[in-house]
Amino acid sequence: MSETNTIQSTNKRSKIKKIALYGILSAIIIIMSFTPLGFLKVGTFSITFLPIPVAVGAALLGPVGGLYLGSLFGLMSFLQCFGMDPQGVILLEINPIFTFILCVVTRALMGFCCGLIFKFLSKIDKTKVVSFIVSSFSAAFLNTVFFLFTFTVLFGEGEITERFGASLSTILLTVVSVNGIIEVIVCTAVGFAVSKALSYFLFKERN
Repeated sequence: MSETNTIQSTNKRSKIKKIALYGILSAIIIIMSFTPLGFLKVGTFSITFLPIPVAVGAALLGPVGGLYLGSLFGLMSFLQCFGMDPQGVILLEINPIFTFILCVVTRALMGFCCGLIFKFLSKIDKTKVVSFIVSSFSAAFLNTVFFLFTFTVLFGEGEITERFGASLSTILLTVVSVNGIIEVIVCTAVGFAVSKALSYFLFKERN
């Protein structure tokens, strides 16, 4: 087999693996969305571990993969507002457009940024260990930051705090101190382990 054919064959296999990974991670996000692993009700907003597959995809598929998987995560979150999540229902009743932005746009941006972060770090991190750890951490961290910032800007004080029965500062503090910390710890640990393992077995990056 010529060198050209070998390269083409390798590229074809890599493309097939990436398509398969898109499908697998998409399925995981959808399945998790309808189990406590996807949205675990604790406090004002649910704790979610959906940033994990987004982090994995962002690292292995790049910014575009992160954007796609983040958008899918967001759509599943938006779907929860239709009777499955009490707080989501309230948000949807107050302003459907703002709720869509809060659920979908923030998660899409999170996934895209995670992909960019991994892409940048992997250029200087030869083992990619730090890259996997930081990008996995970023998924949960940015998910919380983008969500809370957008929630504050779009909804703020007023009807939303009255219906939630808590001040805006209380809501933000609860999400950061409980949801945010748990999500960051779990996402960083699991996201790193899964990303590193898949990188090794699927793309033969023996770092």
